[in-house]
Amino acid sequence: MALGPKGRPQRIRDPLHDLIEFDTGRFEQMLWQVIQSPSFERLRRVRQLGFSEYVYPGATHTRFGHSLGVFFNARRLMRNVRRHIGADNFDQYRSEAALAAALLHDVGHGPFSHSFEAIGKSLNLKYAKHEDVSDEIIRNTEVAGILDSYIPGMSVQVADIIGAKTPADVYSSVVSSQFDADRLDYMQRDRMMTGTQHSEIDLTWLIANLELDAVPFGVEEEKVGDVETFVLSSKAIYAAETYVVGLFQLYPTVYFHKATRSAEKVFFHLCERVFRLTREGKAELVGLSNANPIISFAENPDSLQNALRLDDSVIWGSLAELCESRDSLVSQLAAMLRERRLPKSIDLRTAVSRELGDGAPAEVIDRAVLLARNALGAWCDEQGAEVPPIWIDTAQRVPYKEFQEDIGPLNQILIRHNGGLVDLKEVSPIVNSIRPFKLDRAYIPFPDNGAGKLITDIVKEKVKEAKGE
Repeated sequence: MALGPKGRPQRIRDPLHDLIEFDTGRFEQMLWQVIQSPSFERLRRVRQLGFSEYVYPGATHTRFGHSLGVFFNARRLMRNVRRHIGADNFDQYRSEAALAAALLHDVGHGPFSHSFEAIGKSLNLKYAKHEDVSDEIIRNTEVAGILDSYIPGMSVQVADIIGAKTPADVYSSVVSSQFDADRLDYMQRDRMMTGTQHSEIDLTWLIANLELDAVPFGVEEEKVGDVETFVLSSKAIYAAETYVVGLFQLYPTVYFHKATRSAEKVFFHLCERVFRLTREGKAELVGLSNANPIISFAENPDSLQNALRLDDSVIWGSLAELCESRDSLVSQLAAMLRERRLPKSIDLRTAVSRELGDGAPAEVIDRAVLLARNALGAWCDEQGAEVPPIWIDTAQRVPYKEFQEDIGPLNQILIRHNGGLVDLKEVSPIVNSIRPFKLDRAYIPFPDNGAGKLITDIVKEKVKEAKGE
């Protein structure tokens, strides 16, 4: 994908969007140079779904392809903005900054995407968090030079859009909101590459019914002003429902699949052990050379260069040596990951519900699960093991975020209904009725340690406690 002569149009064939084209204008030619930068090319070696290929063999697509798809969707949405605002009121600079942000929003992801971030949180590693790495790349590497060669200061603008907790205007909401270019790509791409047959959306109809309108916003129910944001016509209510439900379904079936989460736990404990040994001056036990990017990052995690040397290929390429480590935990965990010998999982919610019987109130189930989870965590802490004999996994996905005053209307899906604008949740009984998906699992990494019986006994005990017996 070498840079062609000045002004030459460029094309990339994508399995989801077909041709993604870059025109001869200065802006898209500049983005073409960004794509060829080492920082962006690195995304070819970071898989979008981490360990999901252990469940879905086709899920080997990368952050590189996804980022191109997000740019494609963002450009499509931005053309819609221009059509509704009109050329005279359209802010070309804000639009271009947002499109560059869409392309670069994931440039800082580490090995196996989000899996690596849990390690950073545990060991307080700044450059394990992809948002921090992305910010540093965009502001202080060759990417900044390319962006600023187009318009001075663009790198700062792009980094600010990506780093903002809430969208500042309709341009930035294209990059981050409940109906943004990111979601519109990954939910289609992940569905296609995993082969799952649900979660299909009618994107063509959604965009055909996408409009702009001025929506009031305020503080403490007092109007402050109006803001332009996306709204959908009433004809798109059912397509919007399908979009929300489809995205929600991907979590229990793909992103939160028990085997995927199990592999992530193995990866987490393997890396944590390797990093701790290296920090304690025992890197020789790990079994990797001092030049290995894993060891370099463990020794100096505050180096952006060391962080950017890490990717999926580095981890996979090191597993054979890690399996021969002189540290028994490292060798055992590396072999589990390499050979897909994943820990057995026990669904605590299912176990609690079975013990309570049919018709148990949701609040009793939640209370019993929380009590069981805390008891298991306390028991693991008492064991004092470097790697706990039981791994607890908990997560939650809210299907649709309700309006929050501090975020404002730019993060909502608004529907034009009966002459006014209403939140999707108000006109869709389906969206309004979906409850959050809650994940609570216990993994047993090592066989014959009595953990299975312990979990069963604790669940029974905590169910009685939750019932007040």
